[in-house]
Amino acid sequence: MTGHPPKRAFTARPGGAERWIRTPDTPPRPAGAFTARLTIDVTPALRGRIKVVAFQRGLTVADMLRGLLAREFPGGAGETP
Repeated sequence: MTGHPPKRAFTARPGGAERWIRTPDTPPRPAGAFTARLTIDVTPALRGRIKVVAFQRGLTVADMLRGLLAREFPGGAGETP
């Protein structure tokens, strides 16, 4: 008779608890920065081109598009550029 393998937890415990505790869950943002989500529909082909260019530039798609939008729509009153 073969036994069942030991039941595993849902996730594995981290190897270095101190490092795991100190690692932020979200990427750091500038102090006092508020963000809002913007959703747009694009074709799969355009999405692919955007992802390729972002990868070639060593950026995330979100960071690249934030920069593009900031250049196209410079900061207004009370907003930092």
